[in-house]
Amino acid sequence: MPEAVLRAEWVSVSFGGLRAVDGVALEVGPRELVGVIGPNGAGKTTFFHTLSGVLAPTAGRIWVAGADLTGRPAHVFAMHGVARTFQTPRVFRGMSAEDNVRFGLAFAGRRRRHPHDAFDDARSILGFLGLRSEAAVAAGALPPARQRLLEIGMALGARPQVLLLDEVAAGLTESEVQATAKLIARVRSELGLAVIWIEHAVRALLDCVERVVVLHQGRKIADGVPRAVARDPAVVEAYLGIEGEHT
Repeated sequence: MPEAVLRAEWVSVSFGGLRAVDGVALEVGPRELVGVIGPNGAGKTTFFHTLSGVLAPTAGRIWVAGADLTGRPAHVFAMHGVARTFQTPRVFRGMSAEDNVRFGLAFAGRRRRHPHDAFDDARSILGFLGLRSEAAVAAGALPPARQRLLEIGMALGARPQVLLLDEVAAGLTESEVQATAKLIARVRSELGLAVIWIEHAVRALLDCVERVVVLHQGRKIADGVPRAVARDPAVVEAYLGIEGEHT
């Protein structure tokens, strides 16, 4: 069995007396597409912070491609092949779209070739995302949906092994959500990356991923194929409406 590209071993995060993440374990293999869902306040983004080095866990271990990176800073996670997006797109608003992606490429340097050989220049990445015609446009002038795509492009430029996507469909129209889901599926299938995707657009996520993890009050209450998870009584009770959205 291939070595996991990312593994969380019983991760917990506490803020004073509040335990935001409570003993969550997760293992993601190469090219796996995993969705993470749960009600507001379930601990999803806090857990993501630990998987990318933004936040050190209070307890537990984080492994990336066999290396124990627990407590290491975010740039070390990035150097080991973890790239992520955020709920609010983090782009360099005064720089062109092309220069934003070039920043990702420059950060990665030549330490690791991109899984897609053609992705060694910014224009090819923008083309994959459907942003080539906006290469010279300042990132801050792009609509929010296009900024989200650009942030994915910056992450791809860093040549990751695993891509963490945090609410990339937030605020999008139904058609934009569907287009984003198709793009995420292409990132996995065409680029060969493992993808972990947090999303509130549950229907789109469940139709796209091959496995879904459900968090509730900081704990993992389900982990399996979407159809089975959507019918899990604990999930239905914790996250009302999920069963009816994916029949």
